[in-house]
Amino acid sequence: MYDMAESQMTLYDYVQPFGGTLDENNRWVRLAKEIDWQEMERHYAGNFGRAGNQALPLRMAFGSLVIRQALELSDRQTVQMIRENPYLQYFIGMTSFSHTAPFVAHSMVGFRQRIPQEQVDKAVKLFKRISRQCEREQ
Repeated sequence: MYDMAESQMTLYDYVQPFGGTLDENNRWVRLAKEIDWQEMERHYAGNFGRAGNQALPLRMAFGSLVIRQALELSDRQTVQMIRENPYLQYFIGMTSFSHTAPFVAHSMVGFRQRIPQEQVDKAVKLFKRISRQCEREQ
């Protein structure tokens, strides 16, 4: 079973602890703005039937694969980085910071089975371009 997200999450929908805010110019925030999450979600939802366990959202699944590949991490390292970093939590669609991992490392095996590698490659290429832009702007 899969429930599609109601709308595109913006930077202002993310609640940080202690009233903090995220930097709009952060490379993960900028990448999140560039991705058409709703279009991707329509395709992703086709992987699921109407019954069964609730699947994790597309943004979480796809975002985790992008993080893993862009930062050259293992599945376990990816989950750990997400647990520690509010920008990565925002990128995967979490609405507030949590010290608890949103999923276990083994979940990423299922993410890879449902999400085409070509989509991840395209997003990682875009991430690298945005990262270079951020470096030049500093």
